[in-house]
Amino acid sequence: MSEALSLFLQKIGHPTGFKPDYQSFAAILKSCAATADTKLGKSLHTHVVKLGHTACHLVSKALLNMYAKSNALDDCKKLFDQIPNRDAITWNILLSGFSLSRNHDTEAMRLFHEMHIGFDPKPSSVTIAIVLPICARSGALNLGKSVHCYVMKYGLLSDTLVGNALVSMYAKSGDVYEDAYHVFEEIPEKDVVSWNAMIAGFAENNFMDEAFETFRWMLKGPIAPNYATIANILPVCGLLEESVGYHFGREIHCHVLRLAELASDISVFNALLSFYSRIGRMKGAESVFQKMTVRDFVSWNTIISGFTSNNEWLRAMEFFHEFLSLERGELDSVTLLSILPAYANLCQFQMGKQIHGYVIRHPRLQENTSVGNALLSVYAKCGDTEATFRTFSSIYRRDLISWNSMLDALAERNLGSQFFELLQWMHEERIKPDSVTILAIIQLCAALSRVDKVKEVHGFSIKSGFFLGDSTPTLGNAVIDAYAKCGGMEYASKIFETLSGKRNVITCNSIISGYASSGSPNDAHRIFHNMPIRDLTTWNLMIRAYAINNCPSEALILFQELKHYGMKPDALTLMSLLTICAQMASFEFLRQCHGYVVRACFKDVHLSAALIDVYSKCGNINSAYKLFQSTPQKDVVIYTAMVGGYAMHGKGEEALSVFSHMLELGEKPDHVTLTAVLSACSHTGLVSEGLRIFDSIEKMHGIKPTKEQYACLVDLLARGGQINDAYSFARKMPIEDNASVWGSLLGACRAHHQVEMGHDAANRLFQIETSDIGNYIVLSNLYAADNRWDGVLAIRRLMRTRDLKKPIGCSWIEVERRKNVFMAGDCSHTQRSAIYRTLSILDQQIKEPLQF
Repeated sequence: MSEALSLFLQKIGHPTGFKPDYQSFAAILKSCAATADTKLGKSLHTHVVKLGHTACHLVSKALLNMYAKSNALDDCKKLFDQIPNRDAITWNILLSGFSLSRNHDTEAMRLFHEMHIGFDPKPSSVTIAIVLPICARSGALNLGKSVHCYVMKYGLLSDTLVGNALVSMYAKSGDVYEDAYHVFEEIPEKDVVSWNAMIAGFAENNFMDEAFETFRWMLKGPIAPNYATIANILPVCGLLEESVGYHFGREIHCHVLRLAELASDISVFNALLSFYSRIGRMKGAESVFQKMTVRDFVSWNTIISGFTSNNEWLRAMEFFHEFLSLERGELDSVTLLSILPAYANLCQFQMGKQIHGYVIRHPRLQENTSVGNALLSVYAKCGDTEATFRTFSSIYRRDLISWNSMLDALAERNLGSQFFELLQWMHEERIKPDSVTILAIIQLCAALSRVDKVKEVHGFSIKSGFFLGDSTPTLGNAVIDAYAKCGGMEYASKIFETLSGKRNVITCNSIISGYASSGSPNDAHRIFHNMPIRDLTTWNLMIRAYAINNCPSEALILFQELKHYGMKPDALTLMSLLTICAQMASFEFLRQCHGYVVRACFKDVHLSAALIDVYSKCGNINSAYKLFQSTPQKDVVIYTAMVGGYAMHGKGEEALSVFSHMLELGEKPDHVTLTAVLSACSHTGLVSEGLRIFDSIEKMHGIKPTKEQYACLVDLLARGGQINDAYSFARKMPIEDNASVWGSLLGACRAHHQVEMGHDAANRLFQIETSDIGNYIVLSNLYAADNRWDGVLAIRRLMRTRDLKKPIGCSWIEVERRKNVFMAGDCSHTQRSAIYRTLSILDQQIKEPLQF
């Protein structure tokens, strides 16, 4: 096109004297307008003046249109002022130029007013169709109604073009159900645009049923749907109830295939792609995509974003890489925003970096805030806080999403100091926080157990009106959860009461979880009992509340109720039940749980680890090892459970073997693994191995030893007979005194009759932990073994002063699927006579001399 225009200009300037007529100029100026080529247009304007065609209305309008379409509005207005006899078409051309951008809405409406009050010409139906969209987008509904009055006054209402513009204006202004529909009904000859405007109006204002009914009404009439109708109605189907929406969407799909003009339109197939993606039917979307003979950027972006939004990250990557192989040109922001969430959720750090490099090489993309936010999310999900912050800092125009994403990334890593520094910077930049910002702050404060900060954020939220505008109590739920995690159940319960009119299932779940963690299962059950609606999470929380608060019978009764209501237990339900198995040491119930896990095909590694752990606690280490061996994908949690199981059973060599195998496979141990293997060494006298592992914690694994690991080392040395080394080590530890370390040493002093050392260990213990009666009893026994009865009496007086009572000894055993509980001094068992008779026989046999 540009080459043809240049050739035309060359011919005009040629000495042969080529002189085109006004019709040629009008045609060529129309081409300039189509390409928005202002430079060539101005050259033509010069030749028009030279050749004296300025007086021609056809050429003047063509020039005016060229300037209007090219957005050269100053030149357009200047030319308009030079035209002597302006008709409605001239005015409409000028208005259409100013209507292209909302930046010129005020000037466009001023020009319309000038035309309206002028004597001649009066606004035409085209004028009205140009002006009404300006009223809609600028929110000037009253002005739009004034235009409507003009339309009625001058009898333009029967014009379909005007009626369509009015319908669209009222719909976009939110007045769809009354005025838009009323105007629609009054249009005498509705065309396809009329129907599309009405359907789109209902859809945009969330009147989905009405939109669908209008579409069905349209199908009964003579006007056939076009590509725009299909594009308007398919999103409506996507928002209907799943099976209903899918059914209607399939019918529309069939309708499209029957009509050649629709079946050949790429925008219709893009709409079908979007529909199937929206309702999660990605096989249907892929089928539509594969059958498309022509695909554009929208097609590829839709299928990629469809897989991403339906959590099919790998498929999204496959289609993206296929798209790249076609070399269709530069990627746009929509493509990147479609694929980057897939990279984020798959933690594809290197691929994210490659996309970032592409963005840097294309300034247009680098200036796009949404792209920057998506890249930030990739680095955050991959755990690279430094790269996340660099990306955040490089975003040219940071919006609230940028700040919230960066705050979320820091909160996820519990980086409190950096988080609050960023929050201060946000405040200095005068960025106003929203509810998402507040949620990030609350969640971090909860993770850090900073109840003082939770109170501050709570107060700020109330003052800022976030609670008033919270139609669903998302923020209230988060505050309840935060107070509960920080131990502030009094505050949590008060907020729960204030949300009485807005509570949902999550609100109740949050308070139940808080009561469970604070040791109040009865309060949790009170909330549970009064809930009108419960989900599986509610049942799981209540079962957990009983399980962790030593109420196994109540938990099992609730579990039976859960099944009675037709709900299927999930992995979390089983985790709570396994806690009960461990409490009851019920091997039979454990086997039932394991059987359910197998039948339900649960593939949760944490559940497998819990089963290994409970098999070990129930005394069946062989079953634990069989399960460990049969687990195909072992992670650090699985290895830790097996190491801990062997440690529990005093099998130090086996624990070390599993630990070594784990290291050989490149699996990095965590603190729990290292504590478990140290405990195994401690219980089996593997002193040198234990010392080597303790030494490797910092040197090989790059982590600081915890107080539990220091306690294990003290216990290791003490059990191995090196009690003086253990005592010396405990006194020189680089951490604060803790009960675990000195408790281990006190026990060792009892075993090795180290009275003075035990006295010092006990004194340190009593300063740290005054309520553990076991420590007092150990020291008392230590004094008694050394015949220091004054010390024994002093300890007993101290116990009475502090109102400490020794709990009654208790043991239980499962025989023939029945739990048998025995309390010290208890004679209530139904078979007590047979039990005591057997004990007496065993005692007698033990005392008899061994005969060879």
